[in-house]
Amino acid sequence: MEEMEEELKCPVCGSFYREPIILPCSHNLCQACARNILVQTPESESPQSRRASGSGVSDYDYLDLDKMSLYSEADSGYGSYGGFASAPTTPCQKSPNGVRVFPPAMPPPPTHLSPALAPVPRNSCITCPQCHRSLILDDRGLRGFPKNRVLEGVIDRYQQSKAAALKCQLCEKVPKEATVMCEQCDVFYCDPCRLRCHPPRGPLAKHRLVPPAQGRVSRRLSPRKVSTCTDHELENHSMYCVQCKMPVCYQCLEEGKHSSHEVKALGAMWKLHKSQLSQALNGLSDRAKEAKEFLVQLRNMVQQIQENSVEFEACLVAQCDALIDALNRRKAQLLARVNKEHEHKLKVVRDQISHCTVKLRQTTGLMEYCLEVIKENDPSGFLQISDALIRRVHLTEDQWGKGTLTPRMTTDFDLSLDNSPLLQSIHQLDFVQVKASSPVPATPILQLEECCTHNNSATLSWKQPPLSTVPAEGYILELDDGNGGQFREVYVGKETMCTVDGLHFNSTYNARVKAFNKTGVSPYSKTLVLQTSEVAWFAFDPGSAHSDIIFSNDNLTVTCSSYDDRVVLGKTGFSKGVHYWELTIDRYDNHPDPAFGVARMDVMKDVMLGKDDKAWAITEGGITKGATIGVLLDLNRKTLTFFINDEQQGPIAFENVEGLFFPAVSLNRNVQVTLHTGLPVPDFYSSRASIA
Repeated sequence: MEEMEEELKCPVCGSFYREPIILPCSHNLCQACARNILVQTPESESPQSRRASGSGVSDYDYLDLDKMSLYSEADSGYGSYGGFASAPTTPCQKSPNGVRVFPPAMPPPPTHLSPALAPVPRNSCITCPQCHRSLILDDRGLRGFPKNRVLEGVIDRYQQSKAAALKCQLCEKVPKEATVMCEQCDVFYCDPCRLRCHPPRGPLAKHRLVPPAQGRVSRRLSPRKVSTCTDHELENHSMYCVQCKMPVCYQCLEEGKHSSHEVKALGAMWKLHKSQLSQALNGLSDRAKEAKEFLVQLRNMVQQIQENSVEFEACLVAQCDALIDALNRRKAQLLARVNKEHEHKLKVVRDQISHCTVKLRQTTGLMEYCLEVIKENDPSGFLQISDALIRRVHLTEDQWGKGTLTPRMTTDFDLSLDNSPLLQSIHQLDFVQVKASSPVPATPILQLEECCTHNNSATLSWKQPPLSTVPAEGYILELDDGNGGQFREVYVGKETMCTVDGLHFNSTYNARVKAFNKTGVSPYSKTLVLQTSEVAWFAFDPGSAHSDIIFSNDNLTVTCSSYDDRVVLGKTGFSKGVHYWELTIDRYDNHPDPAFGVARMDVMKDVMLGKDDKAWAITEGGITKGATIGVLLDLNRKTLTFFINDEQQGPIAFENVEGLFFPAVSLNRNVQVTLHTGLPVPDFYSSRASIA
């Protein structure tokens, strides 16, 4: 029964209800708490002033609740009576239950009467702290609300059941805590005594055993109290008003407001509503049972997730360790190749050093010998050997000039480790799927014959391959930004066709699609290139126009049924590119002031175009019947230019125009215009823009 405790607590004080009363919204309040949150209303909102003005609304009717509501979900924590300058704002407080309530508008006057009998300030208003509905009290004050005696009884039984633990009545020495009570025997048993003294066989098998708390409640049920009528305090309730859904007395039927209502016997309706509540509880009990089973399932999932997490972490560590071991083995192999190259280079250089050393020793000896020969003074002896020595010197010199003094090996290692593929693979190392219970869907196929573009919309269609046996639960459609940028998701769902609106005109988009199921996601389909329309074709939009606008000619021609200015927008919005459209004046009477230009979607529809900061328009003269107004919106240069009969109206009308804009017109009943779209940008502007 502990789950029921919140139902028994007042939303204002947070304690168990004391003398609870029932508000017309069916919520309950302590009588003292209800008095604490009373707020005095202005005199003009009192029940007497409403009755004096001829209003036939009941005192408990909610009439203009929006006007007199003290609190709404959208306010900032303060409540006041809107429309009454003299009404002070009342700061909002918060009860222990988390419900925001309002303190009394003024301190209650000292009184020695009970809360029910104490006088209530005139024209008091009470707001339910749970549903925030408000009503003005009549002369009876809080005595006009019925007391919830059923709730009082439930609280009393609940508090008694929690007072102390029930003991077994058959234990011989120290009584143990009772676990059941037999309703027929009217005895509390512990488990050993129940098995010994109340076995579930024979006649005792038909006895009904209930929890001790429920047994105590049934044992202490007090006689049913007879409630009295709130309008006639000396009369007991005897009938039930079907229309007002409340018990009434016979005097209410004779002279009260229930005299013409349908009534039924109180006892019959009591049994009927008990039966209905029991039936409703059966359905709710089934839902509660399902919820308990679901909670057990979730708790089992928590345990399973923890076990699977430990198992998966161990598997992941083993896989990463295997990768590290493979990398270490490869590292050893590469180091061995480096050492081999190192030894080869050293051997070549050392051999060249040895050969060069021997050659240098021979050359040095020849040089020393020739120097000693030159010192000889015997000409004939010198000439006998000089030719041979000269040839030897030239030959030795030639031997040094044939690459002998060039190193046969460089100091740099010619090996270069290409680790970029491995690093890329490491960076791309990720989970594809944890456990493949079933394969992923096959790659979808874009049906080119059904894919098309219209204006700034693109329609794409796809299907699963004909021989695919793996079902797809849904599809993800992606488009880039029309400028070669990143792809973004534009549709996720089960359908195999999708139309994407709001694309940029004269742009090239790339589209692709993939399928998914519980196992994972399929590869992307082939990329499809889509080209949006170069120029925009559109009409006026009846959905966003003012109700006074009259449409004809497939929504290309508009006029107005009002003498006041009314705004109508085009169906297509622009946020990029250069766009041009024209409007012709079909009717122009009594010098009206039509306006032409562009506007945002939330522009005011009942004032002339350009009167607020959501529209940019031309309203100058020179417009007559048959005139053509051209509007040039260049969002690349962020400018807006106007033309009348192919003549530009001054310089650029507006600059720094940025965002999403819709073609717009404001007109009244003296004007009729026709829209012309799909027009190219004027040649002179195109050439000027290219030069700039």
